[in-house]
Amino acid sequence: MLYAIIAEDRAGTLDQRLAARPAHVERLQALQAEGRLILAGPCPAIDSPDPGPAGFSGSIIIAEFASLEAARAWADVDPYIAAGVYEKVVIKPFKKALPA
Repeated sequence: MLYAIIAEDRAGTLDQRLAARPAHVERLQALQAEGRLILAGPCPAIDSPDPGPAGFSGSIIIAEFASLEAARAWADVDPYIAAGVYEKVVIKPFKKALPA
């Protein structure tokens, strides 16, 4: 089943985010290689594709996992959590409707 992982960044953690990004992206690339990643990306803190020093307000990942517990277990060991970037992570089952 698909799950939406919606994470909110702590304020002032852009440097930690940038430092942890390679390890974070590596995990996403592993999901992609397994054919389980639907989409992933950061949410700019301002209305710009390149927010510069304003940074990001969080991230959204939609991926396939065996269960809600498996999605939580995967999200719990994200490098952004270890680096103190994420303040809150919500995981919800997701049903893709469009595009078909």
